[in-house]
Amino acid sequence: MTLQLQASSFAATISSLASPLNRSTRRFVIRAQVEPTEKSVEIMRKFSEQYARKSGTYFCVDKGVTSVVIKGLADHKDSLGAPLCPCRHYDDKQAEAGQGFWNCPCVPMRERKECHCMLFLTPENDFAGKEQTITLEEIRESTANM
Repeated sequence: MTLQLQASSFAATISSLASPLNRSTRRFVIRAQVEPTEKSVEIMRKFSEQYARKSGTYFCVDKGVTSVVIKGLADHKDSLGAPLCPCRHYDDKQAEAGQGFWNCPCVPMRERKECHCMLFLTPENDFAGKEQTITLEEIRESTANM
């Protein structure tokens, strides 16, 4: 049994999981997804455009990749106070954000132009597009069904 709840900035899925050995035992798993604020998405969008121009890099030819990464950065900006790279796993996100190594632009990007998220791609990268801009509407459209 799955119950899904959704509001304008909050989504939750509640699943009832029965143990395969004992069908009467039930556990409930709650997954919540909070959307980043539009203000943070706009801040990260502008930052991304500015940094792409400054670093001579380009967004991915698939703007969906760019959109998801920008929203991930905005989410971390809202929840952690820093744009921690959303494409890595962290045991302690708050500690990592405080350390700064993986805050966008991360150290590998600043030092070697290596972006793990594929947000900032060098021109010779096979996935690099020709654009250094993305609109808020493009971000909304490509992440609407997520």
